[in-house]
Amino acid sequence: MVEPALTLDQLRLLATAAGAAPSVHNSQPWRLRPSPDARGMLVFGDPHRAVAIADPLGRALHVSVGAAVFNLRVAAARLGRAAAVRLLPDPSDKHLLAEIDLGEPAARHSFGHRLYPAIQDRHSSRQPFANRDIPEAVLGELIEAAREEGVLFSPLEEDGVLRVLTVTAEAERRTAVDLARQAETRSWLHLEAPASDGIPAAALGPQDRDARVPMRDFTAGRPDAPSPVPRHFEPLPQLCLLSTRTDQPEDWLRTGQALEHVWLLATVHGLRASVLHQAVEWPETRWRLRDPESPPDHVQLALRLGYGPPGPATPRRPVEEILDLTDHHDTVGFGESSA
Repeated sequence: MVEPALTLDQLRLLATAAGAAPSVHNSQPWRLRPSPDARGMLVFGDPHRAVAIADPLGRALHVSVGAAVFNLRVAAARLGRAAAVRLLPDPSDKHLLAEIDLGEPAARHSFGHRLYPAIQDRHSSRQPFANRDIPEAVLGELIEAAREEGVLFSPLEEDGVLRVLTVTAEAERRTAVDLARQAETRSWLHLEAPASDGIPAAALGPQDRDARVPMRDFTAGRPDAPSPVPRHFEPLPQLCLLSTRTDQPEDWLRTGQALEHVWLLATVHGLRASVLHQAVEWPETRWRLRDPESPPDHVQLALRLGYGPPGPATPRRPVEEILDLTDHHDTVGFGESSA
């Protein structure tokens, strides 16, 4: 059975879910447009919202858009629709990153029903976590979630954690003396005036008093920025790497979907997370994140997981800014109530 055209309410629900995805510096670099038959969604990367100095190849932009695609898939299941995703569907349009067909009904026990509530509950937490192990069964679920998206999710043992912390600290130091990168970071920091994107003061988080966990300094030397009191972080954080066999735009989009699949599932299990992104922004440190004893995979992200306080909600762009309905005002189905 072919599903009818999406209603305006359904399109807005899908766009709201996609817009809640994580993105580098909370840049939210995506645009959405209904497919010509209004039974699907086109997802575009927005180059005007790129973090160009730290992300010259657009890898982080693709990861961010991939996370939005996964949220859209989850929301589609909430509407009873299956999501058939084509990545990079049109070689002539480099900004069209995904085409999602929502014309078929979802399976009765789709994962979306379990994960949908976590879309609004998932936030980055840059606070210290409890010194408490994550159960092996939960880590196993997270590994499987990433595998379903074609990405390797690797929880690290102590030697791997120390390697990643060392490399990340080096990358943080390099960024701290790079004036262009510092200025770019400051441009996404919104301390006073309300904003619909970027990093508010409440999301900054403290530094580690013992200098073990290198949390990013988003203040970039701004004298008016709040300076949270340093705190003791967990002695040995649970770090995990997301890696792919190759390093192409499709891999980056799959990484974003895997990141959000893992993050939503972790949220369901009561876990908090934050991304250690500094090292993947420099080619030299990114390469050194990988396990030298393993095959030469490409590390896309390092994720810190644990039990602790939830992070604050960060601002989101209104649906009207990310959902383009210009060519669809008269589409059949618009204006009907959603299911």
